[in-house]
Amino acid sequence: MAQKITTKKFATNVIISIAVQIISLAVSVILNLVVPKLIDEYQYAYWQVYVLYVGYVGILHFGLLDGLVLRYSKYDYEELDRERLRSQFKILLIFTSVITLAMAAISVFMLGGAYKYIFVFVAVGVVTKNLITYNSYMFQITNRISKYAVLTITQRVVYGLVTVILLALKANDFYWYCIADLIGDAAGIAIGAIFNRGLYFGKSLKLSDAFKELKDNVSSGILLMIANWSAMLLVGGAKMIVQWHWDELLFGKVSFAFSVSNLFLVFITAISVVLFPSLKRIDENKLPEMYKTVRSILSPLLFFMMIFYFAGCWILNMWLPKYSDSLVYLGVLLPIIIYSSKVSLLTNNYLKVYRKEKTMLIVNLISITVGIVVFSLCAFLFDSLFALLSGVVFVIMLNSILSEICVLRVIKVRIVKDFIFEAIMTVGFILAAVLLPLWMGCLVYAGLFVLYGIANYKSIVQLFKQIFARRKKSDNDDVNKEVEE
Repeated sequence: MAQKITTKKFATNVIISIAVQIISLAVSVILNLVVPKLIDEYQYAYWQVYVLYVGYVGILHFGLLDGLVLRYSKYDYEELDRERLRSQFKILLIFTSVITLAMAAISVFMLGGAYKYIFVFVAVGVVTKNLITYNSYMFQITNRISKYAVLTITQRVVYGLVTVILLALKANDFYWYCIADLIGDAAGIAIGAIFNRGLYFGKSLKLSDAFKELKDNVSSGILLMIANWSAMLLVGGAKMIVQWHWDELLFGKVSFAFSVSNLFLVFITAISVVLFPSLKRIDENKLPEMYKTVRSILSPLLFFMMIFYFAGCWILNMWLPKYSDSLVYLGVLLPIIIYSSKVSLLTNNYLKVYRKEKTMLIVNLISITVGIVVFSLCAFLFDSLFALLSGVVFVIMLNSILSEICVLRVIKVRIVKDFIFEAIMTVGFILAAVLLPLWMGCLVYAGLFVLYGIANYKSIVQLFKQIFARRKKSDNDDVNKEVEE
């Protein structure tokens, strides 16, 4: 069985993953803040259509990869049954290649204009994105975070460098930037083939056994996959409705707001990458305390980070004046980072550890149903973009609270007061960002955050005491170990 994750090992993994995300952040800044300044607004909008739809091709493994995560995350790399995993890789490659050819043919013969090219590139992404996911999962579940870091850095840096070259050459057409994304994927796949070559090349199971293994993986992972991807539809569904109901230019500006809000999620993603395999390997009786500790750090930190929205808007307005409307949309959307972070980092990981995939699915389906109704009413009945964006925040908040209630019932922890404080902070931020001038909004929200800190003073002090106590214990353990050696 896999080795236990020590506090020191977990901290090392987090540091490595955060370093990766810093590099990823630099590339994201180029993609989200430099590209829209230097290319035409309509070309940017078409590129964002590609980004939107290629983000969903990962659903086309139909739970195979999520099944591998659930079934093999307790093993180290040397302990994996490589014949089984090679057989699953080959099935994945063949199946996604067939889908790619079919999608590309349909796009060429049935679509016209820019959308023909967009969906041809999306078709190619069916293969590249799923192979990237396969390699990433194999690194993460076997706790080879340093190799996961190399793959992610390679993919993002190549994507960024090709994009910079395109900008230097003054390439304005959106399809060049789609190609840059796929080139980055190809580089990441090459890295995966090097470090995971034992899972690519060599003897595989015979066909009947391979399909039996496929059935086991899909049946294990399909609910988790649907739960994860239905959660993504909470935002993606809103963006699709904007694209269908309004014009490409407005869609591009709304997409810009979503892209900037995603920059805030970079470091949360870094921690989430290492948290699930770590949770699978620690003692179950420590999970409730760890939940409270991580949550006590996460919520105040994210609410504090949102103060930088006001200074950021002032800078972005000077840098990208043609996207000034997007900054107002951003003021409505930014609170989703609070609730998306908790779902990504905490509730989903805990529900997976306790094998509550059905619970995840039910929560996400409820949220999706509410979202479809709310988004459709806001767009097609009221024709209000601001109402739709506010609906996105409401639905993601609902999804987070329902997910957290399910986790709290399992780990037997009560935090009702925190839900109320966080809702007040969320509404306060949106009102300050949308209704007030930047400087006044900043002062009002800063004052609200001070009140939030005072209300949570005891829990924050207790948290720091726990951290220092654990640090002291860890130092003493290290000293004792050195003495024994």
